[in-house]
Amino acid sequence: MRDGDPSHGERCQHDRRHGPILADRLSPEAGGTAPVRPYRTRPNRTAARELWHGEGMTKLAKGANVPLSTGNLHATLTWRPGPGVPDVDVSALLLNGERRVGGDADMVFYNQPDHPSGAVGHRGKRPGSDTVALDLDGPPDDLAAVVLAASADGGAFGRVPELRLELTDAATGAPVVSFDIDDATTETAFVFGEVYRRSGGWRFRAVGQGYDSGLAGLATDFGISVAAEESAPSAPVVGPEKQRLISMEKRLARDGHDTLLALTRKAAIGLEKHGLAEHTARVALVLDMSISMDEMYESGRVQALAERVLSLALRFDDDGEVDVFPFAAFARRFGGMDPDNYRGRVATVYAEADVGPWTDYGEAMRAVREYYFGSGDPRSTPLPAAVPPEPPVFVMFVTDGATSEEDAAREHIRSSGYEPVFWQFMAIGEPDEFEFLAELDDLSGRFLDNTAYFTVADLNSLGDDELFERLVGQYPQWLAAARNRGLVR
Repeated sequence: MRDGDPSHGERCQHDRRHGPILADRLSPEAGGTAPVRPYRTRPNRTAARELWHGEGMTKLAKGANVPLSTGNLHATLTWRPGPGVPDVDVSALLLNGERRVGGDADMVFYNQPDHPSGAVGHRGKRPGSDTVALDLDGPPDDLAAVVLAASADGGAFGRVPELRLELTDAATGAPVVSFDIDDATTETAFVFGEVYRRSGGWRFRAVGQGYDSGLAGLATDFGISVAAEESAPSAPVVGPEKQRLISMEKRLARDGHDTLLALTRKAAIGLEKHGLAEHTARVALVLDMSISMDEMYESGRVQALAERVLSLALRFDDDGEVDVFPFAAFARRFGGMDPDNYRGRVATVYAEADVGPWTDYGEAMRAVREYYFGSGDPRSTPLPAAVPPEPPVFVMFVTDGATSEEDAAREHIRSSGYEPVFWQFMAIGEPDEFEFLAELDDLSGRFLDNTAYFTVADLNSLGDDELFERLVGQYPQWLAAARNRGLVR
């Protein structure tokens, strides 16, 4: 090979027609497989001519096709979940007249949920079903077909019982057409059907074509270049943190946490803006439970805030869990909050945490420092970075009132300046009610500036994007300084 000639791996990484590949999303590390020669299910030509009509639903056999009266559809793959049944993820490919994608964006799947045109989008996953929405009334001019496919995670489709693809009218919910798949064996990816243009309208064809080579092999067949692991050492490698994020999104979609999943994607935008897309930190939520906060807990507004903090933690935290610290006159860690228990979690903490009637910031700070660093005592020398490295701690501290013990709070902020912890205060009320937090933000005599704060008149007044921006806006500067001072590796 001459110097300057592209390697085979480099040619797989990029071609002139399709641009950058989906290797970072479809590589083996990201849950895909290397492209190999696909297994193809032979069409049953006799059955392909058969179709029949159930109650309100046209049921097709493999190879059959039917005209569609609308291009505004929901395509839902259903199956019977259970122990040992592989998880299934639906995907869609938008093809041009040459039956090829025009670029990476023309594949819609769990890690790329919306097409830029709005013609196709992932619409949520629940146990035993996964749905994409099609809006083909005004699609791109060169769109000729939408292929409806899926991949199996944890086994082959032969182990997935009662597979069925159903199309329904997105506007009315009325059933349109269905296709049962009962001949799957060793395939790990499947093209179940396609919606395609014909004579100015749209039709649906039941395909039933399988691939042993997974989603990567299927994508390759339609013009998406995916580098094989053994032939592309220069391919972008999906590291463990990115793989964790991919797995987290799949889990939220699979378990029906659609709102939480949408919030995590909004949080991701804010983190990417500040260069924190794959940063890892431990996340603590410190909640003022003094008497003046009662109405906010009872109305559910603190629960809604906690869910937004959880969505940030799912992008941010090393274990996808928020450590919850209720405080008032006293404080303690009250377990964690995660996708398995977040619904109603704040109400449980509020009902069971006996932390007294008034507000003492210092008690909350002591509890946080003791939990993460083993001591809440005064410190005057830097805490050596752990070996192996521990992620830093990001604290979201929510209060609606001033502290009863200012000196204790000052001492904890000064001492924690020697520790890998950043305190982000959110004060509920008017700015002139929180002069002490403004003082802490400018506190002198610290090894490191480790605080930020903002005020909000009402918990409902901040949109998601603005909240995420305020939460992480000053954290990157602290993180850089903490690394320079040796607190964070």
